Amino acid sequence: MDIRNLNQMPAFITKDGSQIRELLAYRNSVIRNQSLAEARVPVGGSTQEHYHPRTEEIYYITAGVGRIRVGTEMRAVGVGDAIAIPAGQSHKLWNTGPDTLTLLCCCAPAYEDNDTIITET
Repeated sequence: MDIRNLNQMPAFITKDGSQIRELLAYRNSVIRNQSLAEARVPVGGSTQEHYHPRTEEIYYITAGVGRIRVGTEMRAVGVGDAIAIPAGQSHKLWNTGPDTLTLLCCCAPAYEDNDTIITET
């Protein structure tokens, strides 16, 4: 059994500019086909628009409010919202609130920088 505590995981910046803490993935556990991470978007910040050719994602908002664009659809998001992002679909997340936007990000297969294609400069 692998148990990881968020407060003990080092933060790093992904290719899209998100600050994440990877909780479980093949890099640190017995999990082989997916990953779970917490991501944080600072006040006034956003991710760079991007897509993943192979990976589908689920974002689950745990704190804050924001706005997300998946493909051409734009929606407001907040605590308790789960967002499905299919593989190959461009997406971008903005923090529109007064606090850090925090979310859990599930990726299948596991997140990899080399499966992240940035679509904006």
